[in-house]
Amino acid sequence: MRALTWQGREDVRVETVPDPQLVDPTDAIIRVTSTAICGSDLHLYSVLGAYLDPGDILGHESMGVVEEVGSSASRLSVGDRVVVPFGIACGHCFMCERGLHSQCETTQVRSEDKGAALFGYTRLYGSVPGGQAEYLRVPQAHVGPVVVPDDGSPDERYLYLSDVLPTAWQAVEYAAVPPGGSVVVVGLGPIGQMVARIARYRGAGTVIGIDSVPERLAMAARHGIDVLDTRDVDDLSAAVLDRTAGRGADSTIDAVGMEAHRSPVAHLGHQVVSRLPDALAEPLVEHAAVDRRDALRTAISLARRGGTVSVVGVYGGALDPLPMMEIFDRQLSLRFGQANVHRWMPDLVPLASDPADPLGVLDLRTHRLPLESAPDAYAMFQAKDDGCIKVVLDPSRGGHR
Repeated sequence: MRALTWQGREDVRVETVPDPQLVDPTDAIIRVTSTAICGSDLHLYSVLGAYLDPGDILGHESMGVVEEVGSSASRLSVGDRVVVPFGIACGHCFMCERGLHSQCETTQVRSEDKGAALFGYTRLYGSVPGGQAEYLRVPQAHVGPVVVPDDGSPDERYLYLSDVLPTAWQAVEYAAVPPGGSVVVVGLGPIGQMVARIARYRGAGTVIGIDSVPERLAMAARHGIDVLDTRDVDDLSAAVLDRTAGRGADSTIDAVGMEAHRSPVAHLGHQVVSRLPDALAEPLVEHAAVDRRDALRTAISLARRGGTVSVVGVYGGALDPLPMMEIFDRQLSLRFGQANVHRWMPDLVPLASDPADPLGVLDLRTHRLPLESAPDAYAMFQAKDDGCIKVVLDPSRGGHR
């Protein structure tokens, strides 16, 4: 089959690799019909290469059609249209029973002291081959894949159930926005777009989105979000105070993470570490890394006293200093965490299936490209060229098993 493979820093290539096979009775094989590029894939593209090996298959946002089913995954049938959660969970362990599927004790990567295994996301999370490929082996398929209607609707109606929608939903849940309250979303990439829409859908009275990319600002504005362009606003705090009765936001959400701009020193550190040999880079990432944390500091500064800061953007640094006095004095609550995708499916599948499209899932993808164009798509997404907000890749339909 054809698959996107990591070969080195900012070097990804579509190559012919062996087709996946059933390994365990709980496996299934999916023919991938759509697979998206996530903002966290950019971390692998340029920063976290120390944990990748040449030939690793990337991608964790995928959906498609069931081709083969293991003997213990009989809840699925060949021909089912499914979307695949990016986290791999068993559904029955201590953590899964408590809705913490991202900490699944069955797939937990204990050798790296990390949570549940993820598709296409380095040996820190199990080195499981990803879904930017023609076919995908899905472990724990007796629980993971979500069957969605084969109703002729475009894949983008359901594809974002793999990551974007549950991640955004959890971010709003963790933000604890009071009914009619105010929330600031820092960063209007794909996750931030959905965070803002979900906050409105769930009853926030004031939703403010912050970014500097014109296309992102325009997309959020057409969904009723009050946008602030950081290129034009000299004082974000004053602008938010004006919109929140002089107190600040009830809740703020960092939807950016370690890709934040305006952090030149940390950016330089990322560039240096990404060029080091693995043996030197790994301990620096694990014990001495500092992220570009401008977005997190912004989220903290814009929350009102007694407010909540929800962090959905991915961070990797171990020594990130936080403004602890400010957090303590202003009595802020902080919630972090990888999305527990399976937990939110009962809330989200009906919304994704609704013909009225209440969350605007059909207005997120800006580019749909062949899988063979994935290297150019990564470069475009990283540079935010051509109005790129969300890329969906279309694997070749010419593969065979």
